[in-house]
Amino acid sequence: MTHKPSAGESTELKWFRSSYSDSSNSNECVEVATVPGAVHVRDSKDVRGPHLGFAPTTWEAFLAYASAN
Repeated sequence: MTHKPSAGESTELKWFRSSYSDSSNSNECVEVATVPGAVHVRDSKDVRGPHLGFAPTTWEAFLAYASAN
């Protein structure tokens, strides 16, 4: 699901970058915010832009897949 945040909504989420992000290249980074029942992901270059929302189980399955490859 893609979500375009309303005014002020993005600031309510507590975003963080993965410890695996390359700090020398901030152009290749995503940020994640978790709330009960959802995991939000956005492009760190466009923090006011849209973000994706996932059910926690879907996010966990993606992480398991990504870490195995």
